Amino acid sequence: MQHLPARPAPRALRGPRAPRTVRAARVLTPLLVSGLVLAGCGGGGDEGGQEEPAGDEPTSAAAPQEPATWPLTGLEVEGGGDADQPHPAYVVKIDNTASSAPQRGLHRADLVVEELVEGGTTRLAAFFHTRLPQVVGPVRSMRASDIGIVTPAKATVVTSGAAPVTIRRVQQAGITFIGEGAPGVFRDGARSAPYNLMADLADIGTRARKSAPDPAAYLEWGTPEDVPQGRPARRLEAFFGSHTTTWEFGRGTYRNVGSYAAPDEQFEADTVLVLRVEVGDAGYRDPAGNFVPETKFQGTGAAMLFHGGRMVRGTWSKQGLGAPLTLRTPQGPLRVPAGHTWIELVPRDGGDVRVGR
Repeated sequence: MQHLPARPAPRALRGPRAPRTVRAARVLTPLLVSGLVLAGCGGGGDEGGQEEPAGDEPTSAAAPQEPATWPLTGLEVEGGGDADQPHPAYVVKIDNTASSAPQRGLHRADLVVEELVEGGTTRLAAFFHTRLPQVVGPVRSMRASDIGIVTPAKATVVTSGAAPVTIRRVQQAGITFIGEGAPGVFRDGARSAPYNLMADLADIGTRARKSAPDPAAYLEWGTPEDVPQGRPARRLEAFFGSHTTTWEFGRGTYRNVGSYAAPDEQFEADTVLVLRVEVGDAGYRDPAGNFVPETKFQGTGAAMLFHGGRMVRGTWSKQGLGAPLTLRTPQGPLRVPAGHTWIELVPRDGGDVRVGR
């Protein structure tokens, strides 16, 4: 397996800025696979015509160009490059039960969203754009909830599939997804099905045809100084029904205490963002007869931002499934410090968040 460099530590930005993504023309090999489903398939003077006389005033120097930042982390691009990539952003649907252990590749993700699925358990939507690891998984199926999660990033989803009603809705939303049978999606013989489907994103990325725009900034990125002081909060528990995700703050980052990830592949969160969301019925049941929930990731709700061992309360809003996510406090916009963020979509009804000092 190719050695990948360790994740760089977050670099402080001088202030919030939008990512600069300068697209260079490229010719890349299309991804032609049976498992790939494409959804949707002059001059002029003053009014008087008089020229201003030449003077001795010095000409002003051009304003320095803002450094490029990665859209899914807000971090500056190393080496003065730009954030354009020869591949789209990818979202890998990863199982989040004990059967998934050890999860692979999470430490290379830019951003992770945890969402409710049937039975009160959760599934992860892990975003990859900056770096594409060779082994990610175990890969599981999509949910209708993913439409609101994935669409703002214009991401391609790597999945084991979905119920027919979900596939129709995902296609109608214009989302591209890759499933089993595509190059780069494989079964690991050392694992038991269905928890043995894995993805080689490095291979998938080299085959991609960059037809979609670069992802927009997923959050409004800023610096730690942009976050109100809030209250001390070094521990939080996000309760989904039958599953609880627990985070503890130490040495500058948040650690998922009960993570199923391999010990050296755990996601280190610079920020944990908890959003209280409405959950409805997706309209069908799983093979075990459980109703399948659908997170309504649009509208408004309460938000809790955890950074630096402190917590700030605010609200979130999203005008539609494909719209960007915005955060506010009574004092104004709430910007997320640039870095690696884990978003908890905790049900407004039936879920809970417990905070400890």
